[in-house]
Amino acid sequence: MDLALLFSTFAERLNGRKITQQRMLYEALRDAILDGLLPAATRLPATRVLASELRIARNSAMFAYEQLAEEGFLHVSRQGSVVAPVGTQMRTQSKPPARKPHPAQLSRRIDGLRRESQTSPIAVSFRPGLPALDEFPMTQWRAAIARAWRKLAATDLGYANSAGTPELRQALVDYLKVSRGVRCDIDQVFITDGTQTSLDLCARILADAGDRVWVEDPGYAGARAAFKGANLSLVSIPVDADGMAPAASHWAHSPPKLIYVTPSHQYPLGSVLSIERRMQIIADARAHRAWVIEDDYDSEFRHTGSPFAAMQGLAVDTPVIYLGTFSKTMFPALRIGFMVVPPGLSREFARTLGEISRQGRTADQLALADFMRSGAYTRHLRRMRGLYARRRVALQAALDHHFGDLLTVSGGAGGMHLTARLNAPLRDMDVCNAARSEGLWAVPVSEFCLAGANAEAYNGLVLGYASVPVTEADAAVEKLARIVRSMLP
Repeated sequence: MDLALLFSTFAERLNGRKITQQRMLYEALRDAILDGLLPAATRLPATRVLASELRIARNSAMFAYEQLAEEGFLHVSRQGSVVAPVGTQMRTQSKPPARKPHPAQLSRRIDGLRRESQTSPIAVSFRPGLPALDEFPMTQWRAAIARAWRKLAATDLGYANSAGTPELRQALVDYLKVSRGVRCDIDQVFITDGTQTSLDLCARILADAGDRVWVEDPGYAGARAAFKGANLSLVSIPVDADGMAPAASHWAHSPPKLIYVTPSHQYPLGSVLSIERRMQIIADARAHRAWVIEDDYDSEFRHTGSPFAAMQGLAVDTPVIYLGTFSKTMFPALRIGFMVVPPGLSREFARTLGEISRQGRTADQLALADFMRSGAYTRHLRRMRGLYARRRVALQAALDHHFGDLLTVSGGAGGMHLTARLNAPLRDMDVCNAARSEGLWAVPVSEFCLAGANAEAYNGLVLGYASVPVTEADAAVEKLARIVRSMLP
C-alpha cells in the first residue's frame, strides 16, 4: 500500500484538528490496520525510509512504530516491523457477516421502566412538577452563591460530610418544624442529590433483596424504579379519594418492609391521605416493624386552606422517613433533596452513608442555607403560591370551557398539577402521543399504574400548570381539546 497516500488522506480527514506529525502517523497506521487496509503479516518500511518518503522527522516515525508495537498492532524484530493479526480479529468480532449490532442486554431490574423520549418541539409543556423557571429570583440566588464562595477555604473543596453541610441541615430543621410540623434535630437530617437518590438509599439501607415494598397504584414511577433497582418485591396498593387504601388482607398476606406514600398530595391523582388512615398506617407499620417513606414533594403549594402537617410529626418517634426536595420550590438543576430519619436510625444512616456515598457541592448547600435564612426562600414560596394558584384557576377554567363532560378534573386543592379522567373511549397514551406531535406535552395517567394493571381504570391526563402562563392556558387547552375531539369515534 502507498503509505504516502495513506498519510495524506488521513491528514485531509482531520478537519483542522491540530496534532503532531508523529501522532498523525500513529493514528493513520492504526486505523489502516483496524480497517484491514494493512493486512496481517504486511511488512512496513524501515523508519528511515518511511520518514524520507513522508518528509517527516525519523523520530516521528520511530515514535509511531514504538507506540503501535506497545499496543500490539506491530511485531518488531531484527527483520523489521510486521503488522500483527489484530485487524483480522477486530473485523471478525465487530463486523460479522450479517452486520448485526451488539444486543443491548440490560439488567432484568430495569425491565419495564418507563422511558420517555421527546421527538418533536414542545410549545407548551403540561409536564407535572416543572416549576415556573422564568420566575425564579436569579439575582438573589447569584448573590447567595457569591457569598458562599467568598466564605470557602481551600479545605472546603474536598469531599464533605456525607450528611451535608451543618448550615443547610440546621436551616432545614428550623424550616420543617414551623412549616411542616416535622419533629427533628440536625442529626436526623441528611442532604441528598434529590428524591430519587433518597429513595435509592432507603431501599438499599432499610431493605434486603426480595423484601416487600408497598407502592401506591397509580403512583410515582420514580419510586418504583428505585425499589425495583434494589430488587425489592413491589406490592400494588389501591388509591381512592382518601389516599392509599391498604386492606386488612394486605397486612395479613403481604406484610411490607417499606411503605411508600405521598400523603399530602397523592401523585398523580391529587387526593389527601385522611388523618384516620395516616394514624392507622403508622400504627400498623409499628406493629409489623415496617418503615413508612413519606414523600412530601410539593406540599408547599396548598391553594385552599392551610397546609397539612407531615405524617412524620403526628406522634413521637414515628417509623417514618420523611423525604423532601428543592426541585419544585427552587429549580430541578439544583439537585438538592433531603431525608429526615427517625432518631434510632440517624447513627446508622450517618455511618452507612459515610461508606457508600461522597458529599460535595458545598457552595450550593451553603448558598441554599443563606437563601433560607435571609427570608428569600419564604418570599419566593409566597410569590409562587399566588402565581400557581392563578395558573391553576386559568387551567381549570379552560378545561371546563373546552372539554365540558369529556373530562373529570381532580387534584386541584394543592400542588402543581391537575388530573383529568377521560370520559371517552380513547386511550390516554394515544391522546398524549397525538398532543406531543403537535407541540403539547401531557402525561397519561395509565403510565403511573403498576405494570399497567389499572391502566383501564385510570385513563386520563396529568396536566402540570406551574410552568404554563395564564395568557397561554386557554389556547393550549383549546388545541388539546381539538386533538381529543378529532380522535373520537
